[in-house]
Amino acid sequence: MQSPHTQRNLFVEALAPLGFTHKDVRVIAPPIGGGFGGKAGVSMEILAAAMATKLRGSPVQVIWSREKEFYNTSQRLGVIAKLKIGVKKDGTFTTIDHRLYWDAGASAEYGANVVNAIGLSATGPYRFPNILIDSVCLYTNLPPCGAYRGFGYSEFTFGLESHVDRIAAHLKLDPVAIRKKNAIKEGDTLAYGVPMNPSGLIQAIDAVAKEIEWGKKVESDDSNKVIGKGFSLLWKAPAMPPNASSAAFIKFSEDGSINILVSGMDMGQGFLTVMAQIAAEILTVPVSKIRTENPDTDRNPYEWQTVASHVTWSCGNAVKNAALDARDQIFNVVSRACDIPKNKLYLEDEKVKSKTKKSFELPLKEFVINGIQADDGTFKGGPILGRGNFMPEFTSANSDPETSQGGHPNVHYTVGAAAIILEVDKETGKMHVKKVVEAIDAGKAINPDLVNGQITGGLLQGLSTVLYEDMRYDEKGKLLNPNFTDYKIPTSKDVPDEIVPIIIEVPQPDGPFGARGVGEHTMIPAAPMVANAVQDALGIRIKTMPVTAEKVALAVIKNKN
Repeated sequence: MQSPHTQRNLFVEALAPLGFTHKDVRVIAPPIGGGFGGKAGVSMEILAAAMATKLRGSPVQVIWSREKEFYNTSQRLGVIAKLKIGVKKDGTFTTIDHRLYWDAGASAEYGANVVNAIGLSATGPYRFPNILIDSVCLYTNLPPCGAYRGFGYSEFTFGLESHVDRIAAHLKLDPVAIRKKNAIKEGDTLAYGVPMNPSGLIQAIDAVAKEIEWGKKVESDDSNKVIGKGFSLLWKAPAMPPNASSAAFIKFSEDGSINILVSGMDMGQGFLTVMAQIAAEILTVPVSKIRTENPDTDRNPYEWQTVASHVTWSCGNAVKNAALDARDQIFNVVSRACDIPKNKLYLEDEKVKSKTKKSFELPLKEFVINGIQADDGTFKGGPILGRGNFMPEFTSANSDPETSQGGHPNVHYTVGAAAIILEVDKETGKMHVKKVVEAIDAGKAINPDLVNGQITGGLLQGLSTVLYEDMRYDEKGKLLNPNFTDYKIPTSKDVPDEIVPIIIEVPQPDGPFGARGVGEHTMIPAAPMVANAVQDALGIRIKTMPVTAEKVALAVIKNKN
């Protein structure tokens, strides 16, 4: 699960007719292997909770088969996009008219939120003086649709970035040059009327173009195969309500070690490691002496949800504030007990030191629980317990429903660029990724290895989505391939020959040490850069997802005829 507190609230709402309140429902989050949006809401869990009300004192377990998991959980939305872009002969964008019609299935789950999020951002990371976006939620007889990594950005970016390549070809301009010319910059006006945050988009474009050797033609050693290059930009803002918030507690043990209590979920992305690093930076306690764990709603403080690629930023700020609060308490007690002005104290190597008394040092473990003994035998202080929270108080959803102007619905955007070298068999359509490069502006990479892991993993997941994964339905909306035999996913043999992650760092002013989230963003450019590479290799424009070998082979035959 990705949202223990929010899910508890949903459980309570469902069980309220039976007399349950928040104090009666406890969610203990187990370790989970990935979330990607599908574990943000409530699906099978409420079945166990409901049955448990009739089996008091007995454990209840609900197990779904793979087939039932396909049928009963939400999937990514489908979309039909109609797009027009006005552009001058020199490649300057003047206007965008983007109409998106979303298939939310039989009920919305998170689907309506996806539609709203894209309505605010379907310009992509480009500067447009004139903007018209209509993002429409439609209900169909297909399974309910909800959150999935990218939250609608992967879908609209496929159409937008494909179209930018078409524009470049029409004007006989370089696809990278036209992107760089129109790339949004700090201070440019966003679709909803507020200025763009600082970003390293230009640096990302340059870094990827250099690494992929853009403009240099690559030839295949096999005469039956051709090689193309594709390029794409990306951006995404956290899709969250204006009052989404995070909280954190920090408590010390007798040996000076720390426990951090938060309710964000670590799903393999290393979130808890980063929280420990943030606290360690402020309190000078090594990460090896900091304990973190998954949340328990009876014990851990509130967190909205681990979604939207926002917890490094939001919960990171809460942990930073909790560490600063603990440091302030430490300085207060040392100042009172040792008669040293508070502003002359600092922390270093798990000790309180003085800027004026060079010989003074007091290890944290000597007083963070038991206090400091004064000359008269009394003790000052007591257990140090840091408390921090964070809410983006500058955000607002109060915008004009017709124009989307007047509010501040998004906190910031994370941006980047990516490119691919793709080998395509001219007869079978089978594709092989020779090299893929992606640069993401993380603001500040608190843990560069984890950011590189996110880039690599996101690219692989994105390539799986565009090259293999295909859900098929009959005319009545029944899923035809609810298994991993017919729903294809790649194996280790399908991994690109070379993956190059690049980290750009242009600090986010309100992020912890300048950090912003990168989790979802890394898979967003996969589909358009593959489609653009197919176009470059074969002169064929694929306009629907997924871009499978079958679809490419049929397009080649059609093109010949």
